[in-house]
Amino acid sequence: MTEADDRGDETARGDGGTRAPERTFAALPVEHGGAFARTWWGRAWLKALEDTALDNAQVKLGRRHARAGAVGAVSVRPGRITAVVQDRDHTHHRSDVLLQQLDDADWDRLLDVMADRAGHIAALLDRDIPPVLVEDAGAAGIELLPGIGDLESECSCDAWDHCAHSAALCYQLARLLDEDPFLLLLMRGRGERELLDELQARSAARAEPAPGGAAGARATEPAGIPAAEVFAARDILPPLPDPPPPVDVPGTAPSLSGGAPPAPGVDVPSLEFLTADTAARARHLLAEALSARHPDTPPAPALTPAQDAVRLAAAGPDAAVTARLAAGSGRDARALSLAVRAWRLGAAAALEALEEDHAPGPDALARAEDRLAAAWEEGEPRPRLRAARGRWTVVGEDTQVRYGRDGRWWPYRKEHGRWAPAGPASDDPAAALASLSAAEDTP
Repeated sequence: MTEADDRGDETARGDGGTRAPERTFAALPVEHGGAFARTWWGRAWLKALEDTALDNAQVKLGRRHARAGAVGAVSVRPGRITAVVQDRDHTHHRSDVLLQQLDDADWDRLLDVMADRAGHIAALLDRDIPPVLVEDAGAAGIELLPGIGDLESECSCDAWDHCAHSAALCYQLARLLDEDPFLLLLMRGRGERELLDELQARSAARAEPAPGGAAGARATEPAGIPAAEVFAARDILPPLPDPPPPVDVPGTAPSLSGGAPPAPGVDVPSLEFLTADTAARARHLLAEALSARHPDTPPAPALTPAQDAVRLAAAGPDAAVTARLAAGSGRDARALSLAVRAWRLGAAAALEALEEDHAPGPDALARAEDRLAAAWEEGEPRPRLRAARGRWTVVGEDTQVRYGRDGRWWPYRKEHGRWAPAGPASDDPAAALASLSAAEDTP
């Protein structure tokens, strides 16, 4: 393909006398082997052909025509590609493949999507279509890539469906799309020069100072694409990479002490502790993501800052870091110690049972009363219990069970005038109280 063929004049006289973008590419040489499309968008183009055509034999014959160099010069313009294809008997047929153009409103939304992310423009200039561009366009209601039924054919062989000639043209265009994805946008209605001019104008407008604000004041970029949408588009997106290997132990946190003194206000021991915790958390999250149960496990609720302070304190930092965690979470040293004990017994659910004084709703309270009534067999000694807001205290003793939001029972014992968690949760209130007695009997 010569440079004149590839990047020559993009305009040609349209049927209505207006200047419409058009690009013409010389016939490609014989392809002796390998795939016609290397890029994911080239493969998506061919998938649209293969999903649309009713006669798979014609598609295969068209692939052989394209590989043998039977497709002449290819003309690409809005809504249509055209070429003359030589048949095996040396007859020639003009074949066209049609793709619906975007209307002005669609283009307006698509240009906004492109201008909103500088990476979209940079990728196109590098002759790349990032999957996120297609996803962002889809979120704006624009299908950039063709799908099933979107590629229509017209051929002088009078076939009413995709024939070997239109299939050969599609395969040849996939090779061109690999080199220049702007051809897809041209088929959708805008040439490269016009498109880049409009994007430059929109980008410049976004860089102008907003009334009463600084230059470039604009909503932040989207937070990302939900994983479910990515997997739903797995047939057209590039293959997902292999998962990372498991990590047996967290990485060693760097030592930040020594050398230059820290900046004012920087607590080096606390920073080293947080660095080590980050490594441990990363290893834990990776192990969870790679586990077989991960697809069926709902994500854990995000911790509040006060809960996360307890999680950090449960790791056993030095006294200075522990004191900072207590102060930062609004607890005194004793309260943080009890919170850490609860965390080690049952994480956030145990901490909630310790610190939240919530009354069960009518339905939850009825279920709790039913569980209590059935907890002891007939004739078995049953303690006298005094109920108060989801907590049942044994009369005359410093023991108690608390009914958690998850329907489990948490044993408590009063220590130095404060209720303290005394064991893990149980589904049976009688078993939770019995664990208190067993703990007292243990030497």
